Amino acid sequence: MQTVPLQLSDVIYNAATQSFEALVTVHDTDGAHSYACAIDAPITMAFEDAAAGLAKQAMRRHTYGQRRATPLPAAHAPRRANRLAGLRRMTIDKFATLRPRAA
Repeated sequence: MQTVPLQLSDVIYNAATQSFEALVTVHDTDGAHSYACAIDAPITMAFEDAAAGLAKQAMRRHTYGQRRATPLPAAHAPRRANRLAGLRRMTIDKFATLRPRAA
């Protein structure tokens, strides 16, 4: 099994959601990929266990993302022929639109 270097940044305990949260960066041959991770755990959990859980979640997301990463075709907007044709023919009388404001 190949080991991948991980970096955990700003591990905090969020008391509102009762979870440990961190930004985990996975360094591999493609570069660095960052994942926002959170695990539900009590505040009494040891920091090492919380860090291991966050790293495990990041690795799952990283490996799942690599399997799912398939290039998608470029999206093209549907072409609407003569969409502006009606606007080009419309003439606006500037004086008629400003007359009500002048009075």
